[in-house]
Amino acid sequence: MAGTAEKPRLVVRRSLKNFSAQLVNDSQKKVILSLSTFDKELKAKFPSAGNLKTAQVFGETFAQRSKENGISKIVFDRAGYLYHGRIKVFADALRKGGLEF
Repeated sequence: MAGTAEKPRLVVRRSLKNFSAQLVNDSQKKVILSLSTFDKELKAKFPSAGNLKTAQVFGETFAQRSKENGISKIVFDRAGYLYHGRIKVFADALRKGGLEF
């Protein structure tokens, strides 16, 4: 699984209390966009980011910022996490926000 300039790889990381995601261009070895629930805007809304509602808002926010950077197609790398719970809600929110994968 590798990302390119046209279709970067979205890498997801989660912990019990936080969530983070990065868009990576593997051909140039650069991070295009990075967002975490430690971001001031998201931290103010949710004191603990280990739930489904936070994953949904985080996905919508990430999709919006990706669109602002001109990215609409991605490769979704769930980093070995099972596709359920917060990862599934996050992916659905990305699709709802207009990202294709």
